Amino acid sequence: MISKSQFMNGKDHHFFKVILGSIAEGVFTVDKDRRITSFNAAAEKITGVSESDAIGKKCNEVFHSDICETACQLNKTMMTGQEAVDIPVNIVNHAGTSVPISVSTAVLHDDNGKILGAVETFRDLTAIERLRKKLYSNYTFQDIVTKSPSLLKIIDILPDMAESGSTVLIQGPSGSGKELFARAVYNLSHRNKKPYVIINCGTLPPQLFESELFGYLKGAFTDAKKDKPGKIVSAEGGTLFLDEVGELPFQTQVKLLRLLQQREYEPLGSEKTLKADIRVVAATNQNLREMVHTGKFREDLYYRLAVIRIDLPPLNDRREDIPILVDHFIRYFNARFGKNILNVSPGVMEILMRYDFSGNVRELENTIEYGFAVCHGRTIEISHLPREISENTYLPSMTDSVLENHHLTKNSTSTNPRKYISSEQIMNALNHHEGNRSKAAAELGIDRTTLWRKMKNFGIDS
Repeated sequence: MISKSQFMNGKDHHFFKVILGSIAEGVFTVDKDRRITSFNAAAEKITGVSESDAIGKKCNEVFHSDICETACQLNKTMMTGQEAVDIPVNIVNHAGTSVPISVSTAVLHDDNGKILGAVETFRDLTAIERLRKKLYSNYTFQDIVTKSPSLLKIIDILPDMAESGSTVLIQGPSGSGKELFARAVYNLSHRNKKPYVIINCGTLPPQLFESELFGYLKGAFTDAKKDKPGKIVSAEGGTLFLDEVGELPFQTQVKLLRLLQQREYEPLGSEKTLKADIRVVAATNQNLREMVHTGKFREDLYYRLAVIRIDLPPLNDRREDIPILVDHFIRYFNARFGKNILNVSPGVMEILMRYDFSGNVRELENTIEYGFAVCHGRTIEISHLPREISENTYLPSMTDSVLENHHLTKNSTSTNPRKYISSEQIMNALNHHEGNRSKAAAELGIDRTTLWRKMKNFGIDS
C-alpha cells in the first residue's frame, strides 16, 4: 500500500524516483483524474516522451493507445478495483511509430484505504514481436501457412511451377486451400500484372456455363439481347482459374480441350474463331483420374489440365499445422473484428489437435471465427467452441507423441470437462451395464449422444 505522504514528502519522493528509475519496465502513476504524477526513465525511453512533458497530462495524451478512448485498462482498474496483468496493446511513441507493449495496472490507496490514483507498468514487446514475425514468416508463403513437410516440398518448387506458364491442376479435399495455391501460382507468374479471373464450373447449367466462359453474340439464345464477352476475354493476358473443374459438363469438356490445345474458341452464336492468351489453373476436390476410368471425365482433357499437378493433403494429415493456423486466424480475426483475443486455452488446443476436421482448414477457420463471435475475454475457452467440436470426438489414430510436441497430453491440466475417453473405457462401461448406453454414458460423465458418437468413431458395436 502506498501512503499519501510518500507522494508528498521530499525525501521519500527522492527514494521513490530512485526505485522507479532502476526498474527496466516503464512505470507511471496517475491521480484520480488520470493525470500523470510520476513517469520513470524506462517510460521515457519507450514512449520518447520526457518526464517533464508527461507530468500533469492525462495518460491518453501521452500514450495514444489503441484502447485509450474505448477501453482504457487503467480507468477500468480504477472503476472496478480489479488489477490487470500483461494486457497487450499498441501505443504511438513520440516519433509517431506504433509500439507493441503489455500493460499491468493496479489501484493506489492511502493508509486509510482512500483511492489516490493508479499505477501502470508496461513492457516494450518490439523485440519479441519482431522475433515472432520472423519465426511466423518461416511458416508463411503467399498467404499459405504451413510447416507440413509435404506442403513445404510443394512450396519449394511453386515458383518454378508458376514461371513455367504450364496449365496447373490442383487436387485436394474441400477446404484444404486449393484457392490459395491457385492464387500463389498467379502471383508468382509473369502474368501477375494482368487479370486473375475465377469461374466456378459447378454452379451453372451447361449452356449458361458456356456463355459465361466463352461469351455470346446478340441473338445466340432467347435472352441474348446484346453481345457479351466471356470470362476468357476478361482474363486476356492473365490467368483463368477454373474452380471445381470436376463438375464441368461432359459436352463442355470438348470445347475446353480445344481452348487448351489450340488456344482458340468461338463465342456462342458466332462462327468467328478467337485466339486466347491466357494461362489456365484448375482445381477440384474429386479424383479426376478415377473419373476418367468411369467415363465421367475426358482422358485427353485430364492430361491437358494436369501438365503440372499439385495434390494437397487434408488437415488430418498435417496436424502439425493446427497450432500455427490457429495463431494465424486469431491475428486475422483480431484485425477484422477489432478485438484483442490472445489465444485459445490448452483444453481448446487439445480438442482441436484431436478433432477430425472433415472440413479441413476452412472448418478450423470457421471454428475460430465462431469463438470470436461468442468470446468476450482474451482467451477462447471450450465453452466458445461449436457444440459438435466441444463434445470432442477423439481420433483413435492420434498419438500422444504428436500432442507432446505441442506441450499437450491426455493428462494435461485443462478446463476441458470432457476428459479423454479411450475405447477400452467405453467397452468396460458398456460391459458393466450390460450394453445399456444411458447408464454407460452416465458412468463416463458424458451424454448418450456423445457416447454414440465416440462408439461410432472407435468402431464399437453394442
